[in-house]
Amino acid sequence: MSPEFLSVAMFVVLLIAVFLGHPLGITLGGLGIIFGILGYGPGAFFILANKTYGLMTNYVLVAIPLFILMAQFLDKSGVAEELYETMYIVLGPVKGGLALATVVVCTVFAATTGIIGASVVAMGLLAAPSMLKKGYSKELTAGVITAGGTLGILIPPSIMLVVYGGLIGMSVGKLFMAAFMPGLLLSTLYLIYTWVYCTFINPEAGPPIPEKERVHTTGQKLLMTLKSMVPPLFLIFAVLGSIAGGIATPTEAAGLGCIGALVLAALNKRLDLKMLKEAGYSTLKITCMVMLIFVGANFYTSIFMGLGGGDVFTSILFSISSNKWVILGIMMFIIFILGMFVDWLGILLLCVPIFTPIAVDQLKFDPLWFAMIVSVNLQMSFLTPPFGYALFYLKGVAPEGMTMGHIYRGIIPFVILQLIGLALCLIFPEIITWLPSVVFKQ
Repeated sequence: MSPEFLSVAMFVVLLIAVFLGHPLGITLGGLGIIFGILGYGPGAFFILANKTYGLMTNYVLVAIPLFILMAQFLDKSGVAEELYETMYIVLGPVKGGLALATVVVCTVFAATTGIIGASVVAMGLLAAPSMLKKGYSKELTAGVITAGGTLGILIPPSIMLVVYGGLIGMSVGKLFMAAFMPGLLLSTLYLIYTWVYCTFINPEAGPPIPEKERVHTTGQKLLMTLKSMVPPLFLIFAVLGSIAGGIATPTEAAGLGCIGALVLAALNKRLDLKMLKEAGYSTLKITCMVMLIFVGANFYTSIFMGLGGGDVFTSILFSISSNKWVILGIMMFIIFILGMFVDWLGILLLCVPIFTPIAVDQLKFDPLWFAMIVSVNLQMSFLTPPFGYALFYLKGVAPEGMTMGHIYRGIIPFVILQLIGLALCLIFPEIITWLPSVVFKQ
C-alpha cells in the first residue's frame, strides 16, 4: 500500500470512529499506532516515544493545568456571584437588562477563567433562575448564557490559545493580545443584539425589573460596581499585564493567576481545605483529559503528515481552486462542520498542523491573523448542534421547564452573530493585528 493511500484511509477511518462516538484521545493514538506500523513498521513506536517526550518537555504547556486550576479557584471564590448581583441591580431597570448583565459578567468571567464550562455552569446557576423568574423568555435566557459562556475559550487567558501556541510554536502572549479585540467584538455584538431585540422587536422577552425593586441610589450602584469589578479586573491585569509588559511568560503568569484567585477566594471567605481539594481534583481530571487527547493527536498528526497526508490534502484544495480566499473559505467550512461533531481540542490538533502550512507558506496569510480566524471559528463549535458542549453544560444545570428545544432555538441568533464577527475579522484584519502591534512593537 502506498503512503498516500494509507494517509487517506487514516483520515477516513478517523471520521468514522469519531461519528461512532469512540473516545477521541484513544482513537487518535490507536489509529496512529495501527497506520504507523503499516507505514513504518516497528519504528512507529519510536516515533510515539519521541513525540510524547517532546510534548511533555514543552514549557508552554505547563500553563494548561495552572490556568485550569485558576479557573477552578475562581469558580468557587464567589467572584461571579457578586459581580452578577451588582449587574442585576445596575442594569435591571433597562429592557433586557438581566440579559445584558449576563453578557457583561460572562465577558469579565471569560477574561479570568479561560474555560467555558466554568462560565456556562456558573451563569446557568446564577442567571437562569433569576431571568426566568422575572419573565424573560427561555430562548433568550439560554442564548445569552451559552453564547456569553463561550467567550471564555477566546478572550485571554484561554486554554485553547495556550494549546494553539504550543502546537505550532507561536508566541502565546501575541495570541492573547490578538484574541482580545475579537472577543470584545463578539461580546459587543451580543449586547447590541440583546438590547435591540428586547427594546424594539420583542419587549416581552426581556422585561425590566419592577419599580419596587429599584431601591438603590446612583452612588450606591457606583460603589457596588467598583467593589465587584475591582477584584476580577485586578486578576486580569495581573495575568495579562505581566505578559504584555514582558514581566512574565504565559506559564509564569498562569501561576501568578492561581495566587491571585486564591487571594480572591480568601477575601470572599471561600478558601478552605474542601475547596482546595475539589479544585485540585477537578484540575487533575481536566488536565489528564486534555493531555491524553494532545498525546494521541500529536502522534496521529505526525504519522499522517509523514505518510504524505498534508501533500494529499494540499493537492485536493488547490485542485478545487487556486484563489486563496476560496481555499480559506473551504478550510473555514471544514472547521465549522467538524465543530458540530468533534471537540474543539480534536479539531485544533488535527486541522491546525495541516492548514497552517497551507495558509501561511503557500497562501501567504499572516500567521497570527489566521490563528485568530481559526480560533473564532472554533468558538462556534460550542454552540452548533448536535454536540455543542455549551448546550449540554447549560442543560445540566438548567431550571425545570427549560428543554433542549428552548436551548437550540435560543442559540440560533448568536451563532449568526458569531458568523458576523468572523466575517468582520476577515474583512478588517486590523481587529486582530492592531493590539499585538501596539503591545509588542519593536
